[in-house]
Amino acid sequence: MDGSFGGLRSNHPSNSSGIFTISLDFELFWGLRDIMTLEECRATLLGARRAIPEILALFAERGIHATWATVGFLFCSGREELLDSLPEQLPSYSNRSLSPYAAIAATGDSEREDPLHFAPSLVEQIASHPGQELATHTFSHYYCLEPGQTIDTFRADLEAAQRIASRRGVELRSLVFPRNQFNQDYLEVCRELGIVAYRGNQRSWMYRPTSGEEPAIRRAARLADAYLNLTGHNGHPAPAPDTGPPVNVPASRLLRPVSAPLRALETLRLRRITGEMEHAARRGLTYHLWWHPHNFGTDVAANIAFLRRILEHFEVLEQRYGMRSLNMAEIARRRLPH
Repeated sequence: MDGSFGGLRSNHPSNSSGIFTISLDFELFWGLRDIMTLEECRATLLGARRAIPEILALFAERGIHATWATVGFLFCSGREELLDSLPEQLPSYSNRSLSPYAAIAATGDSEREDPLHFAPSLVEQIASHPGQELATHTFSHYYCLEPGQTIDTFRADLEAAQRIASRRGVELRSLVFPRNQFNQDYLEVCRELGIVAYRGNQRSWMYRPTSGEEPAIRRAARLADAYLNLTGHNGHPAPAPDTGPPVNVPASRLLRPVSAPLRALETLRLRRITGEMEHAARRGLTYHLWWHPHNFGTDVAANIAFLRRILEHFEVLEQRYGMRSLNMAEIARRRLPH
């Protein structure tokens, strides 16, 4: 089972309707702690907390189903519950700065005191909205390609994620690998623990998973691909019936934040996304848009407005071609034997 999928370039429309799926990597500071200080991203993360209710309201207004891949730490009410929820084995990264466990002692007693490390109220908001799937981004924002960690510590991490989610009445069915560090060897663990879908990566060289810091040329290439067609249309065919579990629901496009220096190019970026969506809708493919809530955190209003324009185009495709909005678990259920 491959963790990537190239765009299909057929000129013949499919008889099946296309699918539009969205996934969000919800991590707050746990996803940034090894690359930024808390003060460097505090304002952006507080903006992410403001953005989430607005995203949910827009999804409800437009009938959008989405997957919220949530770091398990965020389910916890505070430091005490987190310490009571630790995995039986912790990852032993060769680069010790990658492990978040030493940082737990400095976190707050509650979400009110420490809203950048804990978010049970937002988890509850997401769960209360129809069509929104709470999925896992692992318990600890676990890096599956970094030296030192093992399949056994991955299993322990995923089991801890399931336990804290179950405590909140949530069954985890989908997984997004943190930093997109897809690891083929870990899919069997996912299957054994009830995961039916995961988000694979695009096939292009610029999107292949890697450990450590990425070369600047890869980052520059991905930025250019957000505005110009460097990698094709990035829709992908539905998994073959009875494939998996877990079923690969590959990424198509990262929804980058609105950028003041590149504001003159926003029309080009929108056209890149809507053109890919149209290609998928016409050919019965799946188009998978993803981002982090904190990508909206610096300018919430501008990013919500940009998302609204994307969803307005989805409505056109829904009416014209029958394109459907499904979350990752819903896509998997359509493909798996019952």
